[in-house]
Amino acid sequence: MLKKIVGIFSALSILALAISCKDDVLPKPESQLRLDYPIAKYASFSNHCPFEFEINENAIIKEDKNCGFSIHYPKMKATIYLTYKRVDNNINVLLKDAQKLTYEHVIKADDILEQPYINPDKKLYGMFYRVNGNAATNAQFYATDSIKHFVTGSVYFYAKPKFDSIMPAADYVKNDMQRLLETIKWTQGR
Repeated sequence: MLKKIVGIFSALSILALAISCKDDVLPKPESQLRLDYPIAKYASFSNHCPFEFEINENAIIKEDKNCGFSIHYPKMKATIYLTYKRVDNNINVLLKDAQKLTYEHVIKADDILEQPYINPDKKLYGMFYRVNGNAATNAQFYATDSIKHFVTGSVYFYAKPKFDSIMPAADYVKNDMQRLLETIKWTQGR
């Protein structure tokens, strides 16, 4: 009887070892935070400056000096900076400066895509830049009527640029910037 019990125990032990010899257990990868943002609703923004535009209602706008603006996205830790300059027979210099600012990011950028914007009815001409990679900014633009007004915009995140981790927020703000560019209206007499 003892031989039978030892035989059954041995058989069960061998069976347990055979069943337990599966692939090595691998640790699960770290989970990633899913970032969902509300659907953007836009409102017109105007004041004493010679241009107006539409901004996301969830953004907080603050006027800086000389008709420059900071548009803050606190939940995303991002800010769009707008600057305004008057054109005074210096359109080529202003264009060159705007392009230089964008291409300074070429060191860290994987790619810079240029998207021209032309709306002759509104006398609005510009360029929207999409900067891909770990650059400090992932979107910039300039807009002008080429005779009086010149506006530049760029977005910065308050985090070390790791494009993959900020991509949902970057895309959201990039869409807002494009909307801002496309809705600029020059206002006379202000």
